[in-house]
Amino acid sequence: MFVYTPVGDKVTILIVDDHKLIRDTWSFILNSDPRFQVIAETDSGKDAIELAEKNHPDIILMDINMSPMNGFEATREIRKISPDSKIIGVSMHSQPAYAKKMLQVGAVGYITKNSSKEEMISAISEVALGNKYICNEVKSILSEQILEDSEKPDVNLLSQREVEIIDLIKLGQSSREIAQQLNITLKTVEVHRHNILKKLNLKNTAALVNFINNAGLA
Repeated sequence: MFVYTPVGDKVTILIVDDHKLIRDTWSFILNSDPRFQVIAETDSGKDAIELAEKNHPDIILMDINMSPMNGFEATREIRKISPDSKIIGVSMHSQPAYAKKMLQVGAVGYITKNSSKEEMISAISEVALGNKYICNEVKSILSEQILEDSEKPDVNLLSQREVEIIDLIKLGQSSREIAQQLNITLKTVEVHRHNILKKLNLKNTAALVNFINNAGLA
């Protein structure tokens, strides 16, 4: 819950976006809330730097997709001349990489243009309290990516002998041929093949061959 507003003091906000309709809409929403006051707005990264230096707003809503100076560049410069201003990146992009880059250049929050009015206000509230904020859309995509990565076969689990066997499987050799090539028993080869499938979470040899080809192994 947002409790940051001392009596008679509002959180001042600078809006930076190259679409007038968005600036007007955000200004209307935020100025309708007694906790906030939009003190300036601009469609230019360069002008945003000047406005930040002049007004030192508490919060800056920074569109990242602008030209000739984009939001990343403007954020980096504003951090030098108005370090107390807390910047929230705003973008149409929901890929976590964009949020990460904004945080790297000095932002403390990131929301997308799919975010709701309530989430934008939550982001401003959290950032004003000194916290960081990443919108739910980006966090959801990041969680999916982490789950996908955790389910991918991990070749680092394989032993050197198992890697050798995979090399020979890729060459089309049968278990008997592999046994002769490596001077081990057929049963040992079959045990290794079973362990390879288990470690890589693959169902059968066809899935293994497909994995080898797609992963560019050997």
